[in-house]
This record gives sequence, structure tokens and C-alpha cells, in this order.
Amino acid sequence: MTPPATPSSRLGESITELAELAAEAGLDPATARDEGLRVAAALAEAVPGAPEGWAEVAHPGLRDLAAINAAFFDAASRGRRWRASPTDLLESLVASRSSLADEYARALTEVASAAVMLGTAPIWVIANATAASATYLGAARAGAVPAPPFGAVPTLPGSQDFFGSQPSGIPLGVNPPPAQGAPTSGGVATDTAQAPPSIATEVATEPEKTVEELLAELDDMIGLDRVKREIHRQVALLSVEKLRTEAGLKAPKMSRHLVFVGNPGTGKTTVARLVGSIYRALGLLPKGQLVEVDRSELVAGYVGQTAMKTAEVCAKAVGGVLFIDEAYALTGDQYAHEAVNTLVKEMEDHRQDLVVIVAGYPEPMVTFITQNPGLASRFTTTIEFDDYTDDELLAILDSIASGSDYELTDEAQRRVRMILEATPRTPAFGNGRFARNLFEHAVGRHAWRLRDAKEPTRDELRLLTADDMVEHPDDDTDTTDDNGSTGTVGTDNGTTRSVDDNTTDTTDTTDQDHRAGDTEADETSETSEDPA
Repeated sequence: MTPPATPSSRLGESITELAELAAEAGLDPATARDEGLRVAAALAEAVPGAPEGWAEVAHPGLRDLAAINAAFFDAASRGRRWRASPTDLLESLVASRSSLADEYARALTEVASAAVMLGTAPIWVIANATAASATYLGAARAGAVPAPPFGAVPTLPGSQDFFGSQPSGIPLGVNPPPAQGAPTSGGVATDTAQAPPSIATEVATEPEKTVEELLAELDDMIGLDRVKREIHRQVALLSVEKLRTEAGLKAPKMSRHLVFVGNPGTGKTTVARLVGSIYRALGLLPKGQLVEVDRSELVAGYVGQTAMKTAEVCAKAVGGVLFIDEAYALTGDQYAHEAVNTLVKEMEDHRQDLVVIVAGYPEPMVTFITQNPGLASRFTTTIEFDDYTDDELLAILDSIASGSDYELTDEAQRRVRMILEATPRTPAFGNGRFARNLFEHAVGRHAWRLRDAKEPTRDELRLLTADDMVEHPDDDTDTTDDNGSTGTVGTDNGTTRSVDDNTTDTTDTTDQDHRAGDTEADETSETSEDPA
């Protein structure tokens, strides 16, 4: 008799499926396995009992609880950015227009579903996992890979109960396809007698986006005026350089490597991804994929191994963009020095097909760039990402909510403005992640408010009220921080902290997150994506 499935066995099966798909796509299955385990740990980080179940898959035979916790939280810290952005291998499959990108994305949703079943997950953890699944599927669809059949997407545990406005099997933020015969968004009904698409149609890809279309995407982002001007200027310089070369004229070689400086949650990863696509559209990069790393993925534990590890990461990014978050961490010891020296060598060896973007806080980045003459000569352009204004943060929150079929009432918007006005803007302020946190916890409180409603109306399922924006003393969820105080904004580690202390989530899941502490995660963007 087959033994009943356990949460850890389900996670193991989903990780195995992910690795097998990677191998079928010509990617390293070991890398896919590691990627899946990091996603699982990041999503289950606040699930009680998750480390033990995760370790049964990641490290079979490991029994020491301290070692289990260390391995689990290390994997979580290296996977947080993927709570809000596509994983590296999914990015690679999408960039190469692989027909397996959609299957790989769906396999990641299975990993997400299995991860939150490792224990009793709070509703906001389920919301995070659902949003992550939507991000993976959205990335695959953006690459023109066929969408899965209606209802084929796995439903995360509890999602049908808590997110009643979404049909079963459809992740939060992903709208189901219209029924046959129903009008589309353009007002044209679908063909009720349409024949099944041919195989050739199923694998067809959309035309590559033009530079103008990509710049329009940049311009549509909320805020970031200074960033937009500088990216437009860079595109003009590189476009003219290309035209001069094609005309047989001498053209000064412009450095394409960039320094992004700014606080967490200001969109650095989102813009880095656009830069890769723009460079590809200009013909400067063959693929334009984004590989995002931090110190932990470049530095090894022994002298001599760091060079190999850094070179391997650079090899994955060849043809696209290598994005190094918190790059200033690559200072101060021999391992960091070895990583930087290797990076400089790889930049020279692949100067025609590799762009490196380094990001972090302004002052530490100055030290990082000046420590090595090879870096200073290659990173000649610095782009500053300003913090968002209150109006911009409210617009980001509205965009996130709209993308998931929610809407803030006028009273809720006024309450958000009060919260923003009461929150000091220290370097640890999450910016876009702050807005993402407000939304995620509002969704949880909205579900709790409707828990006894037998037949809620569509508006009741859709509207977020002022009461959904703050914690209440009678909430049954954990609303205290380490000091025992109640607050208004929940954090990704399961605590809630007061806006008066400005201790909102600093375990950011995106490019600006304090990784030891996401969220491009991971990353909402300034439109409807996760903070990047």
C-alpha cells in the first residue's frame, strides 16, 4: 500500500518535477532544485514547523535542530526576492522563448503550494504564496508562452476560502480567460465554434518589443522621473553610437555598466530588467535576461572557491544583465576582494555581451566603486532612485489592489494617507514594499471581516475599507512585535509593527531588501508589480 502523502513528500515531489523540467529544457537540474528549495523556504519562512519539513527534502538525515534552522533561514534569505519576481531559471527560459517556460512556471506554483502546507500558514503567508504564483505565471505569459487551461493552475490551500472573489484554481491577481462567446476587453465576442489551435499556433511567440515600446513601459511607471530621464539619455547615446558604427564612422565606446543607488523598494530591479530588454532591442545583447544575485551567491567559504563561484554566476548572465544587489557587501575581506577581481575579469572577457548593474545605498556604493580601479573605470554612470512621495505610494497601492481585483474606498485612501504622513522616511523605509505590505495585510483583515458572511456581494468581496488598513485589538491574528506593541503594518516575518516607529518590513523581498533581514518579493514595481 502506498503511504499517504505528507507535506514534506509533496514538497519533494514538486522539487523533483521542477528539476526534471529544467533538465528537459537543457538547464542544470541541480540549480533548479536549489532554486525551488530557496523559493519554498522564502514562502514558508513564517510557517510554524516549516524548517523541519523543508529539511526532510533539502537535507535528508539532518536531525540537529540548530543546523536545520540555519540551513532553512539561509535558503529563505537567498530566495526572498523570488517572492515577488521570477526566478533566475524562469527568467532564462522566458528570455530564450522556451516552450517549457509555462510548465516551469506552473511547477514553481506547485512548489509554492507545497511550501505553505509545511505547517499552519497564516492567511498573509497564503496571500504571499498566491501572489508569487501569479508572478511566475505572469512572467511566462509575458514571454508569449501559452497560458494554462482554465482551472489547471493548482489552488493554494485556503485560497478558495479566503479569496472568494477568485475562481478556484486561479491565483490572486491573475484573471481567468473569458468564456467562449463572451466579449473580450475590446468588446469583440470570442468565436464559440473556434477550432482547437494547432501545435504551431500553441508555440507561436509574440514579436519582440521595440525600444519605443519598452521606453513607454518605463515612462508608465509611477514616479522615478530622474531615472526615466537618465535611461532615455543612455538609450540615445547607445543608439547614436550604433548608427555611427553602421555608417563606418568612429564611435567612442560607451560603458554600458550602471550603478543604481537608492533606498529599498524604489524599483531598481524592475528598471534593471527593462534595461536588459532595451539593450536586447537595441541589438547590444543577444538575450537580455536578468540574473539577480547578492554577496552570498558570489562568495564561497574558502579561498579559491570564490573565483569559480563568481565566474559561474557571470556565465549564467552572459547575453544579458547581471544585477548585484547590495554590492557594497563585496568589501572588507579577501573573499570579497577575490569576487570583485573575478567580476572585473569577466566584464572584460565579455564586454560585448554582458552588462553589469550594481545597486545599493549611496554612500556605501561610493566605497565599493573606488576600492578597485577596474570598477571605477567601468562604472561611469550612476542613476539615483528617489524615495516615493505619499501620492506616489498611494498610486502604487491602488495599482497593486487593482491588479488583484480589489479597490480602496475613499475612506481607506484617507486612512492610508494618515499612515504615510505618520511614517518617517529613514533609509530602512520600504517604499514600494511598504505599499505591498499594506495591501497584503489589508487582504487578510478583509477576509477576516467577511469570515461569517454567507453570501457577500461582489462589492463586499472587492472593496477594502479604512478598517482593513489597521490592526484591531480583537483580531485573532498575531499583532504584536518583539516589544509587545500593536501596530498598523504587518511584516513578512509574521510580526506587526507600529508606523510611529517606522519599523515596517525591512525583510524586503526584492532588489532593495536587506537580505539578511525582499520584496522586486522582489521585487511591487511602480505599476502593478511587486516592489523592486
